[in-house]
Amino acid sequence: MTTTAPKSTVDVKVLAAITVTMVLWASAFVGIRYSVEYFEPGSLALGRLLVGAIALAVVAAVKGIGWPPRAAWPGIASAGVFWFGLYMVALNWGERHADAGTAALVVGVGPILAAILAGVVLKEGLPVRLVVGLAIAFAGAAIVGLASSQGTSTTQGVLLCLLAAAGYAVGVVSQKPALKHASALQATTFGCAVGAVACLPFSGQLVHDVANAPTSATLSIVYLGLLPTALAFYTWAYALSHTTTGLLGATTYVVPAIVVLLSWLLLNEVPTLVAVAGGALCLVGVAVSRTKRRSRT
Repeated sequence: MTTTAPKSTVDVKVLAAITVTMVLWASAFVGIRYSVEYFEPGSLALGRLLVGAIALAVVAAVKGIGWPPRAAWPGIASAGVFWFGLYMVALNWGERHADAGTAALVVGVGPILAAILAGVVLKEGLPVRLVVGLAIAFAGAAIVGLASSQGTSTTQGVLLCLLAAAGYAVGVVSQKPALKHASALQATTFGCAVGAVACLPFSGQLVHDVANAPTSATLSIVYLGLLPTALAFYTWAYALSHTTTGLLGATTYVVPAIVVLLSWLLLNEVPTLVAVAGGALCLVGVAVSRTKRRSRT
């Protein structure tokens, strides 16, 4: 008597959510690169979060989504402070003292830190394929970063980018337990609101920057708030509620490959062969990390 192993099914909604998240987060690099010339790091983060929080609040009100249960608040608050707040400010600030390549390289440590934290704190473990995939994808991200590095980074810039990576890791791992008690929309809406509140000390700078920045730069902030923040963080939370933190974190290594493509299409920055090879390696690493081992019968 022979038995047939069950075929693994792909959740189309989760796959779509992951795709939307990665593409929009990659597009954010283009918007930030333009906006940072007119907005200070803190005001840029606050403006983006305010737009995102307002948009999410409107959607939540229309859908009749209420306050999250008490059990979800520790994770929501932590994600709001460390990911929505600290990560965005530190990254914006760090990119002022580090070239884009170095910043991407250092921040690329984030998914690895998240996988380790999730393995220890959330008891997700560290499967061999995930570890190998992370290593390959990080190598690809490093190649992309080095290909665009201009050698103008300072120690301060590197440390700020490392702080951003740590904020990302803590925030993502904090959000996962919250999704057991709250919906993806609740976790994203209130997490974004917490992040905006944490960045309110930059409100004076935001008013000044909006008054002096060209309309196009302000519209870029609106775009960052509506799509890479409100929509992409929601689709991320939805995907996170259906998969492990380590696996989803590894998927973010797709972003450098997409950034290379978008920079070519939108900014007319023709990628070098080294950058293309690094992007391809990122994709290979993600594929390896998400490949499930077939069971024997």
